[in-house]
Amino acid sequence: MVCVIIAARNASGTITRAITSALRMVQVSEVVVVDDGSSDDTAMVARRSDDGTGRLDVLRLPRNHGPAFARNHAIANSTAPLIAILDADDFFLAGRFETLLDGDDWDFVADNIMFIDTSGGDPDVPGFAPEPYFLDLRAFIEGNIARRGIRRGEIGFLKPVMRRAFLERHSLRYSEQLRLGEDYDFYARALVKGARYKVVRTCGYGAVVRPDSLSGRHRTEDLKRLWEASEVLARSPSLPPGARELFRRHAHHVRARYELRRFLDVKAASGLYAAVLDAGRRPMSLPSIAGGILADKAEGFLRRRKNPQPALGPPEVQRCLLPARLAAPD
Repeated sequence: MVCVIIAARNASGTITRAITSALRMVQVSEVVVVDDGSSDDTAMVARRSDDGTGRLDVLRLPRNHGPAFARNHAIANSTAPLIAILDADDFFLAGRFETLLDGDDWDFVADNIMFIDTSGGDPDVPGFAPEPYFLDLRAFIEGNIARRGIRRGEIGFLKPVMRRAFLERHSLRYSEQLRLGEDYDFYARALVKGARYKVVRTCGYGAVVRPDSLSGRHRTEDLKRLWEASEVLARSPSLPPGARELFRRHAHHVRARYELRRFLDVKAASGLYAAVLDAGRRPMSLPSIAGGILADKAEGFLRRRKNPQPALGPPEVQRCLLPARLAAPD
């Protein structure tokens, strides 16, 4: 029933765990790994993870195209009616699909994510009550707009299972010009098309927190492309009521991040005077730059006051993305 697609680049150290976690699921009929122009032996290590059941397919791209292109390539080279996304440095928790695939009242269905550090094995996962609910466009977009001092829901990080029939009916694919926020853009467009996006609070996806993850190394240009994609969504015809303003809010949020990042890039490369001159040529950027700098300084000051001594080592990470309640005992 399920095809697991894994876009991988220079992931030889983590790809075995990802593939093994997918192949141990009885509901999985295909695992398609796309080696996205790796300079290491990701493809060879991936093939060594084959369990002999004929479900693993490893495809290689001669150069790097980005995760959106790689995922589209995997979708085009698979046939299972359900498609599950798995990042190459993450893994599925045991029994993930038993609860997740219950019922047929959804086009997309996602479960909770457990964040763990890089050192451990499979974590101890509490038994959370499923408490299913459906995401609408407003909740999704607002869950992807950060506010200082408030932990955002990070809803765009969810890794849903998707019905291939819905993607084909609406000609939905990942936007290949995006290397940041491609998931957000894809899910937003699906919700505009009327996708029933169901979320359950049980944890079935293990996200490994790594300082060198791709999402933590995005370029300034990547932020610009995400801002522009949000502007395009805001101008889409036939949007549901209120959607245009939501997309404009998200575009404003991403643009503010881009303007601050550009200012800091110019400052690092050419000095403060050059950065101020560059910003002065774009007066619309000044509030975002000034607000971002002041907020960062204030946040750093408060953090130092709260924790005056530096930590002796990396903190243990184990938290869930969505708030959840322990299931009642049988």
